[in-house]
Amino acid sequence: MGDFLIDGSKTAALTLVLAHGAGAAMDSPFMNVIAKGVAEEGFRAVRFEFPYMRRRRESGKGGAPDSPSILMQSWRDVIAELGPERLVIGGKSMGGRIASMVADEAKVRGLVCLGYPFHPPGRSEGTRTKHLENLKTPALILQGTRDSFGTPDDVKRYKLSRKIRVEWIEDGDHSFKPRARSGRTESDNLGAAVAHIVKFMKSL
Repeated sequence: MGDFLIDGSKTAALTLVLAHGAGAAMDSPFMNVIAKGVAEEGFRAVRFEFPYMRRRRESGKGGAPDSPSILMQSWRDVIAELGPERLVIGGKSMGGRIASMVADEAKVRGLVCLGYPFHPPGRSEGTRTKHLENLKTPALILQGTRDSFGTPDDVKRYKLSRKIRVEWIEDGDHSFKPRARSGRTESDNLGAAVAHIVKFMKSL
């Protein structure tokens, strides 16, 4: 097996494979909480890193994300290694977006996007939604209501496939973190995200 972080049993009915976002690695606190939370509910969670993030880890230096073609091929390689039959794929922001671009061709069971980058912050015209209009893979998009990459007002204007369910994380930003005055905690919101993922995976 490749360089994976694995939580949960190999005999689980479904495996959730998660890719990281553009800036933080596969073992960021956000990724740890989501993966371990899903595993505690009886599923398997597998995480991997794109080549540029592995280079950052090895060299201790920065570096821009790989090209979309390399990111997509990384996903294809991981899916081929694990076998698509029992996989739900997705991830944080960019990781989830790239997963959504290969989900149909890979014939995986489902897709989970954690903070989908519908558009760059402050540029609501630069949408990344065309391929989502005809998506055939059952999908769950979890989005904070304050996400600058796509707010409720933005998202309701998009034409999205009927296979996509969007669930909103109350007062969450792009990483689901709420403001103190909301009365919610980051732990509350990450727990809500795990609950949504588990419910979705059970529905498959």
